[in-house]
Amino acid sequence: MPDDESGLDDLLGRTRCARCGQILHGDIECPFCSLFPEPRAAQSLPKWVYVTASFLTSPLSLPFVILTPRLSRPQKVLATSGCVVWALLYWWL
Repeated sequence: MPDDESGLDDLLGRTRCARCGQILHGDIECPFCSLFPEPRAAQSLPKWVYVTASFLTSPLSLPFVILTPRLSRPQKVLATSGCVVWALLYWWL
């Protein structure tokens, strides 16, 4: 919505929906936007979960550890070493 329309809305006393910009005629919320509420933001896992999981689970967690953007290189090396320990245990036994 251009700025000149917002000034016109102020003069006419109109309110608009914050999400879609539809003019609200005495409504509290936009009828269309109320049907589709905003999705909640997904909570991301803390970094220690990846490192702990690599030491407590099998080497199957290796692709998840490598592909996650949340871990730095040293953290990925530490987590990968946990997966390697499990792989060596499987091979040895």
